[in-house]
Amino acid sequence: MLELDVLFIPFVDEAYDQLPAAQQRIFERLLTEQDPDLFAWFMGHEVCEDSELNAMVQFILNRVKV
Repeated sequence: MLELDVLFIPFVDEAYDQLPAAQQRIFERLLTEQDPDLFAWFMGHEVCEDSELNAMVQFILNRVKV
């Protein structure tokens, strides 16, 4: 989904390598989720019930806002 690529590609290029290994694994787990769920979480239509994944969604969104 192009909308997700716009978020994920810059994040991977600019931030992924600096994440601690535990956060890298959470991001990798996030990528296994279904596109409609990811889209809903990143667009604020729904809140991810998994606290680790939700924290990663918020982390990525906060980087985009800066």
